[in-house]
Amino acid sequence: MRSTLTILGIVIGVAAVIIMVTLGNGATAQVSTDISKLGSNMLMIHPGQDRGPGAIREQARLFEADDIEAIKDEVSGIVAVAPASSSSMQAVYGNENYSTTVYGTDNAYLTVRSWKIASGREFSDTELSSGKAVCIIGETVRKEVFKTTDPIGLKMRLKTISCQVIGLLEAKGQSSFGMDQDDLVLIPLHTYQRRVSANRYISSIYVSARSSELTQRVKKDITQLLRQRRKIADNQPDDFNVRDTQELISTLTGTTKLLTMLLGAVAAVSLLVGGIGIMNIMLVSVTERTREIGIRLAIGALEKDVMTQFLVEAIVLSSFGGLMGITGGLGISILGAKLLNVPFLLDMDIVLISFTFSAVVGVVFGYFPARQAARLDPIEALRHE
Repeated sequence: MRSTLTILGIVIGVAAVIIMVTLGNGATAQVSTDISKLGSNMLMIHPGQDRGPGAIREQARLFEADDIEAIKDEVSGIVAVAPASSSSMQAVYGNENYSTTVYGTDNAYLTVRSWKIASGREFSDTELSSGKAVCIIGETVRKEVFKTTDPIGLKMRLKTISCQVIGLLEAKGQSSFGMDQDDLVLIPLHTYQRRVSANRYISSIYVSARSSELTQRVKKDITQLLRQRRKIADNQPDDFNVRDTQELISTLTGTTKLLTMLLGAVAAVSLLVGGIGIMNIMLVSVTERTREIGIRLAIGALEKDVMTQFLVEAIVLSSFGGLMGITGGLGISILGAKLLNVPFLLDMDIVLISFTFSAVVGVVFGYFPARQAARLDPIEALRHE
């Protein structure tokens, strides 16, 4: 029982390190996957300068249709360019109403954001040019507004707009940021400008590069083009912000990896606590077995034999604790990954490092008690009661 309680610190330490690192790696992978779902090689262009997390974006002049056309004509390596303006609106059908986000855009938005139509169709050229009151809805809006009814062909109201549902988007689900990606309604940009915003401005531009290798070059070309069009002097900062999904992935995964390392380091402290516990129990063991040690030394045992005996006992205790910690850590990691809905990514390096560290703890903290046992005077040891 005493030995079991002694190695508990090692068990908890090893298990905690494996759990923290495994779940951290899974969260990092999930973040990367969720950002990739936003769109393929996507660039997001917004007016104003982004001053970082929590800061208020500086206001600047919005974009115009000519900016969209200029990007299409003058920047190479682009698959699609989509304008977008949005606002929160109530969607009403019968007795049901639901607050959602309405985007004024065109079919290029589906390409850039990697959306597929589950049923129905995209906007027609006539609907886009004339600003007809039609819409494409996300799965969440369908569930909340239309329940089990097939929405295709039905009309719902967005403020004063009675729009006909012509398409239903495939469900993407909720991201790890807590954002419901299916909570949206798409209407033609001209419809939005004429009947919602009452102006011709565009609040955002989404661009899809042909490949991830071209993303940075496309980003640089767009930045130079918009600086020219917005007449920004060389010594002045941009009054717009261009961000790409790869940049978001790099930033957020870097943050999660740092947090994983910090949590792993905190968990590793338990291993040190466990090592101190082993040293404590070995010192007690030396005191209790003083007479036994004296007998061994008296009949010819060498100091190194006694030292090896106690050192091996300490290493066995810590190694056994390490194996128990690995088993428990992997089991809890699998369960935690399912509960948190993140992938289970086994990192064998961490498992090996944790076990090795637990064995090293046994050597380090077992050395002093073993050395003390080996240096006992046989005569005094035999007299010990």
